[in-house]
Amino acid sequence: MRYCPQCGHAVNMTIPNGDNRLRAVCPSCEHIDYDNPRVITGTIPLYKGKILLCRRNIEPRFGFWTLPAGFMENQETTSEGALRETLEESGSVAKCMQLFSMISIPHINQVHLFYLAELERDDFHATEESSEVALFDLDEIPWNELAFSSVSKTLKFFIEDKKYGTYNFHEETITLNQLSSD
Repeated sequence: MRYCPQCGHAVNMTIPNGDNRLRAVCPSCEHIDYDNPRVITGTIPLYKGKILLCRRNIEPRFGFWTLPAGFMENQETTSEGALRETLEESGSVAKCMQLFSMISIPHINQVHLFYLAELERDDFHATEESSEVALFDLDEIPWNELAFSSVSKTLKFFIEDKKYGTYNFHEETITLNQLSSD
């Protein structure tokens, strides 16, 4: 940020009193801009033992498979956002069962939340955001064609939990170093 959203004056990057991080601070009106992480919320949509995946029709990672997910909007809950994204990306109506994974990705300032969800019907279809939508058996997941490491981690957690018949909450952090070693 170069200019204050309150008064338009050029901002300075400084650590405000009582804070511990550089912030964009307006020397004119003293407005402090808190640039906080973005929340991405989505589902692991299940139907008769299969997982619904969407082939991305948008960047980033155009053409790769993903779980339906996207940026949470203001004035919605994380589960509402997850269900909205599922509808937008797959045309499917789902029901959230439980929060399943939370993956922090500090180097891109994001937190990814995935809910276990059940599809009401198998009425999915391609959308503006997804060129293809399909159900996959667990042994058919296109691992080398998955768009994001948070999706890969979430699916691996799901498969491991399914072996034991109980679904736990998983919290993980993906660092830049982990991405370069994958």
